[in-house]
Order: sequence, then C-alpha cells, then structure tokens
Amino acid sequence: MLKRCLLLLGLPVLMLLAGCTGMQGGFVQPTVTVSSFRMLPSNTAVPRFEIGLQISNPNRTELRLQGIVYNIDLEGHRILSGVSNQLPIIPAYGTGDVLLQASPDLLSTIALFSDLFSQRRDSLQYTLDANIDIGSRLRRVHVERSGEVPLSGFRR
Repeated sequence: MLKRCLLLLGLPVLMLLAGCTGMQGGFVQPTVTVSSFRMLPSNTAVPRFEIGLQISNPNRTELRLQGIVYNIDLEGHRILSGVSNQLPIIPAYGTGDVLLQASPDLLSTIALFSDLFSQRRDSLQYTLDANIDIGSRLRRVHVERSGEVPLSGFRR
C-alpha cells in the first residue's frame, strides 16, 4: 500500500519535471560583452564610473531581464558593487544595451588611491563579475570580464 501511494505521488512530480526540462531544451545562453567602462567626469573627490554591457539574445523568445548583481575590482580592490532592476527587454534574435553607474566604496577607494599614489599609472585594470537574472528560476547568466580603464584626460 505504501509503495502504491509513493508511486501515485511521485509520478505527477516526475511528469512535471520532465515537462519543465522539455520546455527549457531549446534555450541558448545569451552573450554578454562589456561595451564600455569609463570614469565619468566629476566635480567631487569621489569618481563615478559607467559600465556598459551589450546583451545578445540568440533565442526566438524575448528576454525579460529581471535584475543584475555586479562587482567590479580595480587593481585588485573591490571598488564597486551594486544591483539594478532597470533593464531592457531584449528582443528575440536581438541585442540590448545596459548602462550601470556606480560610485566606489570609500574604504576600498582609499586603499586604491594609496596604491595609485605610490606608482603613477596611465590605466587601471578592472574585473567585472556579474549575474544577470533573465526571468526564469533556472536561468542566470554569469559574466566575468577583465580589461583596462584609460586614465588619460582625467589628470589635472
């Protein structure tokens, strides 16, 4: 009797899982590229940064982006962390641009400036680590990119 009850309860769960797997089968992970990373002009001592991402959707259904969580390290210091839910809908077989703006963490910035004063640089090395929620419980896009931010034009 117990086996029969478990079978009757387990069968619908298995069918539901099989159905969900079939629905997600044709999904291709979107491509995320860093399209820009720059320091914004500022009249204050605290700089602001703008991070541009371009998201390409290779699927036949639109992506309704729900949110993004990101961290940015400059010269090995965790400087920027943030979240955003102001994201575009990426059309099927299309692209969309995301612009993130952030101010740095004060204590991490002090450590970065200390390093910068000890050695003059023309650029900063950055690492972007982001997770983008594309509107499904099972789908998150993880992005990790590195590059340089030129400092030319920001020295006085």
